[in-house]
Amino acid sequence: MEPDTPSHDEEIRPWLSKLGLPGLVDIHTHFLPERVLHKVWAYFDAAGTHYGLDWPVQYRYDEPTRLRVLADLGVEAFAPLVYPHKSGMAEWLTEWAVDFGRDTDGAVPTATMYPESGVAAYLGRALRAGVRCVKAHVQVGEFDPRDPLLDEAWGLLAEAAVPVVVHCGHGPLRGQHTGLDVFGEVLARHPNLVAVLAHAGMPEYGVALDLVERYPKVHLDTTMVGVGFTERIAPLPKDWSARLVPVADRVVLGSDYPNIPYPYAEQLAAIGGWAAADDRLGRNFLRAVLYDTPARLLGLEHSEGARR
Repeated sequence: MEPDTPSHDEEIRPWLSKLGLPGLVDIHTHFLPERVLHKVWAYFDAAGTHYGLDWPVQYRYDEPTRLRVLADLGVEAFAPLVYPHKSGMAEWLTEWAVDFGRDTDGAVPTATMYPESGVAAYLGRALRAGVRCVKAHVQVGEFDPRDPLLDEAWGLLAEAAVPVVVHCGHGPLRGQHTGLDVFGEVLARHPNLVAVLAHAGMPEYGVALDLVERYPKVHLDTTMVGVGFTERIAPLPKDWSARLVPVADRVVLGSDYPNIPYPYAEQLAAIGGWAAADDRLGRNFLRAVLYDTPARLLGLEHSEGARR
């Protein structure tokens, strides 16, 4: 029987200890230049207009506090993801994220991309600089992932085997180019792409699982999946745990910290619930999702510890 899941953030570390885990590896967090982050928060403050529901940012602190809280939660390593909403942003955001990942305890260098002239050049520089994760936000960027301007970039990522966290699902809002069928065409052209489907492809969970089964390097992240907030708008299928069994080694922890509208522990409790719901998952699944698989994707398995 697995240890009870945490109901409060203060219970996370004891829970991890009972699982025999040294900490967490979170592949989907957001750290951005302050002026950009505050614009993101302003958008969430108006979530009632955008989404029809309130979105109170749970961890609205200054950057040093956000980093300290993340460490206190037991997160040993994390990917601080950045993303542009228009042309001309991705290159300088990538430069910022590379520096942030190099200079920040526990972080890894990341990058982002946008369909524009020069995308392969700045992404190539970032990969040579040691980037370990890339974010592509189809919904916010309002771009077509099949755009020919991105084809070389996808190819670079596939060749480098660097994971790319792709927000391509219709949740929380349908976009002009969202949909797993659209991104599926990218995977058909680049089948070796190490793609992490953000939010498990929400709300197209079944299609996301089909892509994971079809392409052996595709993963799902847990970001905002199965928590009360999103169960109201994009509920998981009743047989979710059973459907995870064949792909249990390709599910990775993601949280959306600090922008989530509920405590971090709630995401972990949801994952713990999946593990408890099917005897074929259990503790091994939790260890894989919360640490082993994201650590492997971020290239941390052979490090002297995720925190530097």
